[in-house]
Amino acid sequence: MAVAVAPGALVSLRGCRARLAAACYAPLGPRWRLPGSFTGPQVGWAIWVRGWTPAAGGTTLRRGYSSELKTEDELKVRYLEEENRGIVVLGINRAYAKNSFNKNLVKMLSKAVDALKSDKKVRTVIVRSEVPGIFCAANLPVPTIAAIDGLALGGGLELALACDIRVAASSAKMGLVETKLAIIPGGGGTQRLPRAIGMSLAKELIFSARVLDGQEAKAVGLISHVLEQNQEGDAAYRKALDLAREFLPQGPVAMRVAKLAINQGMEVDLVTGLAIEEACYAQTIPTKDRLEGLLAFKEKRSPRYKGE
Repeated sequence: MAVAVAPGALVSLRGCRARLAAACYAPLGPRWRLPGSFTGPQVGWAIWVRGWTPAAGGTTLRRGYSSELKTEDELKVRYLEEENRGIVVLGINRAYAKNSFNKNLVKMLSKAVDALKSDKKVRTVIVRSEVPGIFCAANLPVPTIAAIDGLALGGGLELALACDIRVAASSAKMGLVETKLAIIPGGGGTQRLPRAIGMSLAKELIFSARVLDGQEAKAVGLISHVLEQNQEGDAAYRKALDLAREFLPQGPVAMRVAKLAINQGMEVDLVTGLAIEEACYAQTIPTKDRLEGLLAFKEKRSPRYKGE
């Protein structure tokens, strides 16, 4: 597929990309940020790839959905309710453009990320597509899960690599195939794939443009869980919901700080990483959540965390 972009539009889109990256890596809050903490990579500006594909006649899992935080249909942000309260599903819905990034979508993503990041009620974000045959993802300071129920090739896999956890159906197909087009992965693939599966294997997959199925991706450590696809075509999404429910009872401040400590610690030597961990640990000590956790343990009840 060829994508034609006018020079002026390219400059505009790149500016939006920088703003989106800045929003994604903004500080967690005045008490939580470490010096130089969020200086991560940029998000690709024109990326499309096939992804979630429901079975014929299948429907998406709608139960528990609540309000949508947008006025247009290209980006859907849904807060789940009842036992799933605290889980947010972020869905990209540009069917006519195969979920390719444009100026409007990038702006909406930036606004959505800002809103979710500052909302203490948000515990975990599941990233999926609302469009049959498409997959996309984004970065957030809370735990993020990429649910891959179909094809995730090129930029789609790069964006999934930006998530904390990846789950896929066994029938899913994943790969960085850009070298077939005489280009290289430009949305973080050359950096995130080696960190996920090791340098040698990452080079092999990128050099060969090889496509892996769910089982193969699990075997090399590219994904955390692989599921047999169901009739509805959303097995990975359902597994993502199960994981998100496991995260819900934990202290939200601790979850954010733990993610920060892991992400930053992986970029430095062990001694520096331990120092980062110590600094992050110190941020949890004065919180009300920590005191609530101790009290709940003493009283043998479930804690009621407020993200404070």
